[in-house]
Amino acid sequence: MCGICGVWGCLTPEPTNQMVLAMHHRGPDDSGVYFDSNISLGMARLAVIDLNPTGHQPMSNPEQTIWIVYNGEVYNFQEQRRHLEKLGYQFISESDTEVVIRLYEHYGDDFLLRLRGMFALAIYDKRKGPGKERLLLARDQLGIKPLLYTEANGRLIFASEIKAMLASGLVGREIDPNSLRLLMTFGSVYQPNTMLKGVKMLLPAHRLIMENGRARIERYWSLGADRYPELRNLPYQEQVQALSEALQESVRLQMISDVSLGAFLSGGVDSSILVAMMARESSQHVKTFSVGFESEGANIDESNDARRTAQFLGTNHTHVLVRGSEVRESILHIASGLDQPSVDGVNSYFVSKAARQGMTVAISGTGGDELFAGYPWFLNMATEQKRQPALWANALSALAVQPIFDNIPFTKIKRGVSQARKLAGFLNRYALQYQIFGSTGAAAMISSGLYRSSYAGRAEYYDLAAIDELSEGTTIERVTGLCMRGYTTNQLLRDIDAVSMSHSLEVRVPYLDTVLMDMALSLPDQTKLNLEMPANGPKNTYRATGAKRILIDVGRPLLPRDFDIQPKRGFAMPFDAWLSNPLKDVFQDALSETTVRSRGWFDVNAVTNMKNNFLEGRSSWPQPWLLMMTELWASQVFDGAGRN
Repeated sequence: MCGICGVWGCLTPEPTNQMVLAMHHRGPDDSGVYFDSNISLGMARLAVIDLNPTGHQPMSNPEQTIWIVYNGEVYNFQEQRRHLEKLGYQFISESDTEVVIRLYEHYGDDFLLRLRGMFALAIYDKRKGPGKERLLLARDQLGIKPLLYTEANGRLIFASEIKAMLASGLVGREIDPNSLRLLMTFGSVYQPNTMLKGVKMLLPAHRLIMENGRARIERYWSLGADRYPELRNLPYQEQVQALSEALQESVRLQMISDVSLGAFLSGGVDSSILVAMMARESSQHVKTFSVGFESEGANIDESNDARRTAQFLGTNHTHVLVRGSEVRESILHIASGLDQPSVDGVNSYFVSKAARQGMTVAISGTGGDELFAGYPWFLNMATEQKRQPALWANALSALAVQPIFDNIPFTKIKRGVSQARKLAGFLNRYALQYQIFGSTGAAAMISSGLYRSSYAGRAEYYDLAAIDELSEGTTIERVTGLCMRGYTTNQLLRDIDAVSMSHSLEVRVPYLDTVLMDMALSLPDQTKLNLEMPANGPKNTYRATGAKRILIDVGRPLLPRDFDIQPKRGFAMPFDAWLSNPLKDVFQDALSETTVRSRGWFDVNAVTNMKNNFLEGRSSWPQPWLLMMTELWASQVFDGAGRN
């Protein structure tokens, strides 16, 4: 796990040297830069596989005609190495990086389809001779590892983090207004946008190729249903067995490490099943970590569930108590560590900080809800789809989403347009399942100076249409695709990577394996969700709701009896209490009229009203927290105050 960076078309290695320094937290074990007349490639390395000098990057093939910098882990690298050895290739290291470069050497750009893992990489190929060199940037299929890029003044600059892009000195500090709107709408910036104008995130399952003086972007993989067509018609118990075996294999592969490894254990179903499977594979007690709170968060503390699971499975468990005073002490580092503002990431920050004291690699249960219909959004949308809206409602909604209505001032008319947009249309209704301000609320927050350039008031439909990868699937399949390409990629995975790497910790996500993704999308809907159960009935347990049915049945032989009668709930933190007490002065200062006016991104009156409504107990934490974190990020990253 590492930070990678580089510049195509730079006459000096200095910008890349500065980017490497800015990412020292991502790779404290080693660093290196390769430079020639076309390119500089940089690497800050966290050594996980092959701790010897032979794992050093940038790495080349024996002829030094192909060079690579690579961030991530390919879990099937040993299998691919044996395959290449049969073809006559020889290896000098035990590193998966060398396997990746030799796969590219043999298969060309489509080598990416042979990789089962998480990765962001850059490969510089000069085999065709001077003037015919090429650069390949690529990102894993599900967007677990980040890769940013921009073209400026004839150069292509890329890196793992915004902080590194800025450290190069080649990227301007200019906010992207559209990304600010997306952030306010959804709580995270939807890729390929980033908070920096002109800087993009390479999308998951895409590659960027620079050759002949031009860059082109290609998709090399996509989400798809029924890639295991035989699975859909198997008896249910055989489906459970097939999924259990595939998940166990994913866990086994992702436990390969030359350094200490453990797991995040929330006490929920997803992480508990993974830890149980890890215990099967390990000859030692698995190290686990959970987060809990003082009295201010006692009503949402799940740490007792985690303790009980840890005791049942015999893990070496550490309970992390997060105090409000510690949140205050760390809040600027959290804002900087996130690398982009987000409404999330605090939980991952603290559990990563604690885990790094005893390990270098942690397993996370992220992805179980997305693959197996665990979020209430799935049943909500399935229920909504059964209600056929009147023709007039469809027509009114279709009219209301037109861009001509985006810039109507925030009045009763605007509210009427917003309501009309919600009447019909799958994407319009899906947008209501998870948002922070929503399109209308975001428009009210954006300053007049950025209003038009941010597309303020744009219907969420247009942002979601770009990620509606399974639009022809069932409702459950379609929500899986939207969730994976939206909330999961842009918020969960991006935040986990950023804050864990701020503590030099690698986090792996066994559920988000391409084989498991394909299997989940080959299963009938009823194996994942009982569509007749209420989403939020009086007994909101897994057994009562039928959520994640097949995953629950995978867990039955592994976990305590009746583990499925625990409440089905998302992880929460006492943000309301923190904003009202230990962070109150930070909150007020970040959103003071002077600060907001000076920044120029938000409407001063709207922010003041939002702040006062929260402090007077008339609203909850998500909106004020997001505004505060945006300003703290701006001071620490955008302004450069938190520079390494």
